[in-house]
Order: sequence, then structure tokens, then C-alpha cells
Amino acid sequence: MLDVKTISRKYFQQQLLVVVALTLVSLLIVRVWNMYELITPIIVSSVFSLCLATAIATGWKRVAKANPDNLPAFFIAVSGIRFFLALATMFIYYLVNGHGAMLKFFIIFMGFFLIALAHHTFYFSVVSNRN
Repeated sequence: MLDVKTISRKYFQQQLLVVVALTLVSLLIVRVWNMYELITPIIVSSVFSLCLATAIATGWKRVAKANPDNLPAFFIAVSGIRFFLALATMFIYYLVNGHGAMLKFFIIFMGFFLIALAHHTFYFSVVSNRN
């Protein structure tokens, strides 16, 4: 079994690689199709994903060290908080940029969100099954 610190660090490193890859692919698409209005949604989505990955890795490490029996409750809480923060981010973007920019932002943001969620689910299901 890997120690808690290693598991947390690997999660963050993998999530960082996922976000960087998504950002680079998105920026390549922006460059190829001259869709420069998508740069702000890409930046917001990247920052959101990285902040959330940092919080999850740190929180998981603390819960796993202090009381590993609370990890299922932690994962439920993370799901709710992630969803609430995503809604709040989309609402703030709507307030700042208006209705016209929301569809493109929503598509990019949900791409980042769903891929990060899939990585989170896969990574921690593998870690949980190892124990």
C-alpha cells in the first residue's frame, strides 16, 4: 500500500497533467480556427480545475491521515462542493459576460469539469480497491 502523502501527490500530479493537456489542446483549437474569444473560458476552466485539484488532494490527505473511516463522507462532500462551485462559477461568468457568451463557456467548462471528474473517480476507485 502506498502512503497517504504519495497517493495525494500522485493525484495532484496526474490532475495537473490532465489540465495542462486539455488547456494545450484547447489553445491549439483556438489558434487553428481563430476562435480567440475562447481564451477566457479556457483560462477560467483551467484555474477552476487546478484550484479544485489542489483542494481535493490536500483535503483527502488530511482526512486519510486523521480518520480513514471518514473517506466515504469526504467523497460525498467533495461531489456536492464540486457541483456547487461549478454552478457558482458559471453564474459569475454569466453575470460578468452576459447571455451571449454562455454557450461557448459552458461547453468548454463542462469538458474540463467532466474529464476532471472522470479522472477523480477512476483514480480514487483504483486507490480504494488496492487497499
